[in-house]
Amino acid sequence: MRGILFGAVVLKLILFTGCSVNYSFTGASIPPQLETVSVEYFDNRALIIYPSLSQDLTDALKDMFQSRTRLTLVNEPGDADFEGVITQYRTQPVSVQADEQANLERLTISVQVTYRNNADPEQDFEATFSRYEDYDARAGLEAVEANLVEKIIAQIVEDIFNRAFVNW
Repeated sequence: MRGILFGAVVLKLILFTGCSVNYSFTGASIPPQLETVSVEYFDNRALIIYPSLSQDLTDALKDMFQSRTRLTLVNEPGDADFEGVITQYRTQPVSVQADEQANLERLTISVQVTYRNNADPEQDFEATFSRYEDYDARAGLEAVEANLVEKIIAQIVEDIFNRAFVNW
């Protein structure tokens, strides 16, 4: 009986310590060889410029890594590197009334991202992430813009994080 119990304990130790991948409550799977992350400033190359969009997006991505991972944020290239550009910031009508006036408009932001995983280059990617929020055209973009931009940035940052570390 002691031999069986000892064998079960040894088997558990082998199974649970043989491979090491860190999982978090966020669903992220960050390999132990990744210790640092860098986020380059995201230039805004959209035709319409929202003044703080580049800084807001860059800061939100950095905040995501600091609050939801064990990775250390570094200014030089890290074990994982993110860089990109804002390619689109536009509004367009979504719903038009009978008098040809828009009653619902959509703000869309698109970001092209390059991710490099220096520990496992097979995980590298280049992708465009795009999100939008609709708003009441009668209110005017200026009245709701800051709130919409904040929501869209949060969604895009979540998408980038998931693509890099949740493998969806």
